[in-house]
Amino acid sequence: MGSLTRIMLPLLLFCLGCCCCGQDSAPPLVRVNLDRNPRFRWEHALSLHDPAYLRECMDTIIRVMAPNWVHDIARLMANELERFIHKDYAEEIRGISATLRVNVGDAFLLNLCYEASMYCTSIVAEDGNGTIYHGRNLDYDFADYLRNLTIDVKFEKNNRVKYIGTTFIGYVGLWTGLSPHKFSISGNQRGQGNWWKNAITALLLHGHPVSWLIRDVLSEAEDFQSAVMILTKTTIIADVYYIVGGILPKEGVVITRNRNGPADIWPLDPLNGEWFRVETNYDHWQTPPPFDDRRTPAIKALNATGQENINNVTLYKVLSVKPILNELTIYTTIMCATQPDLYSTRIRKNTVSAEESSKPRF
Repeated sequence: MGSLTRIMLPLLLFCLGCCCCGQDSAPPLVRVNLDRNPRFRWEHALSLHDPAYLRECMDTIIRVMAPNWVHDIARLMANELERFIHKDYAEEIRGISATLRVNVGDAFLLNLCYEASMYCTSIVAEDGNGTIYHGRNLDYDFADYLRNLTIDVKFEKNNRVKYIGTTFIGYVGLWTGLSPHKFSISGNQRGQGNWWKNAITALLLHGHPVSWLIRDVLSEAEDFQSAVMILTKTTIIADVYYIVGGILPKEGVVITRNRNGPADIWPLDPLNGEWFRVETNYDHWQTPPPFDDRRTPAIKALNATGQENINNVTLYKVLSVKPILNELTIYTTIMCATQPDLYSTRIRKNTVSAEESSKPRF
């Protein structure tokens, strides 16, 4: 690639991207002390907004997303959360409900609502030197609210950063995260169907919520291979795509999950020119629908960038190309497990009304 092309390429990708990029901003950074009583871990995050506003956000999301019968079941389950979810997460939810002065069942249900419909684009890519970069756009129906609630979190244990993630105030799971010098993970929704009936049934049978499994893996897995193994085999409450990046060449994979196991494992294959993987919300062996094809523009932008030019800056620009970036994109995160200080989230300030942002995408 000529020197002029190298200079012009980033500018070209920037121009192709969203014209609102200059308004994008970093979310607040919150530190969660894992050595602390779980009921008090999220106090700092909850103090960032007035409790009345947080209750308004919670009520809106629950009202739109959860049928009445699910609300009733969640309140019953709240009496013995430890039977269904990790004890620490149960206590964190109880702490959130106490701080906001809401029913524990409502706080629990809010966490389940976020499991239902994360429309996303995730990319894992290897540069010419074998460094793995991982980027994701997270899209959701309640964009106006969730842009205000997005936070980056450093989870600390024994006075050091155990793992990093991006989430929403009031939500204890992670759809995006990194274990320093080990691996990075993002999760994308797969399918929809009769979601609530299937998810509640699976939860009663001790399946893991898909985003809470990400947090478990970030906390417990020792390396890329063990992370992939846990994400592949653990029973979960909904189908999902797990995208994982590591610290060594070829350590990148898309895991297409059914509830009880893998449907497909799709690793990087840079020796055969397959130096990146793009996952949106459709199985990679199927053609995405024309009304929601974010995959094709992403592939075109990555090929235009080239393996020798991929880095945290150019990957962000790829994720800024429309319609990869769209009116429901809440945030973009760029990660590199070998360089955890590069972890960067930007809230995407697209213009969309509260009414439009509350409509289901499909």
